[in-house]
Amino acid sequence: MKKSAAPRDKYFLRSVHQEIDLYDRKLADLRKYGVFESAEDRQQAENSILTKRASLEKTARELSAAGVEFDQNDLPRSFREQADSESLRRAS
Repeated sequence: MKKSAAPRDKYFLRSVHQEIDLYDRKLADLRKYGVFESAEDRQQAENSILTKRASLEKTARELSAAGVEFDQNDLPRSFREQADSESLRRAS
């Protein structure tokens, strides 16, 4: 018996947004409180988090482009900041 693929609906998109927000917080914590042996170690840890976050961001953007509905309040803070700055540029 084959397993069916996970449903890609608004609830899945909300969970992806929550994971992106989690990685944003982890990255902020790492940058503010992380103690490392060298700058190279710090960069490697940041790249690890950014790589994981990038794949989630790609999935979220693909789902929203495919028309999966979402609530603006469910967006990660980093997405809201981008949307706010884009709307300000359009208004200018």
